[in-house]
Amino acid sequence: MLLGFDPGKDKCGVAVIGLDRQRQFLAVVPSSEAIAQIQDLLGKYPISLLVMGNLTTSKQWQAKLKENFPNLLVVTVDESHSSQEARQRYWELYPPKGIMKLVPLGMRSPSRPVDDIVAIILVERYLNRLVS
Repeated sequence: MLLGFDPGKDKCGVAVIGLDRQRQFLAVVPSSEAIAQIQDLLGKYPISLLVMGNLTTSKQWQAKLKENFPNLLVVTVDESHSSQEARQRYWELYPPKGIMKLVPLGMRSPSRPVDDIVAIILVERYLNRLVS
């Protein structure tokens, strides 16, 4: 299993994804709780690799991860435009209901942070890199 990690200053997205691309766990957590969340997930799932974005706060988080999980393999992938992609993916995962179905996609705004969906996208980008 792979752990997708979208690090941020205030909040982080985490996603546990199988090699079959099935989602096992998704969450957006405060940055102050991210290390504890990762520790918990490492205890619950057979995670072999953490995939994280290479931009916002990446260097600081890589150091924290290495300090707390010295044996965890961490790779970075390009996270350019992943937030925009996640906002679009949100509507695939959580289709609008009622009158919101009539609102054009470009005018909709997700009702919650999408950092966990960014974490999914980062894992998918890593897996796509392996097969191309």
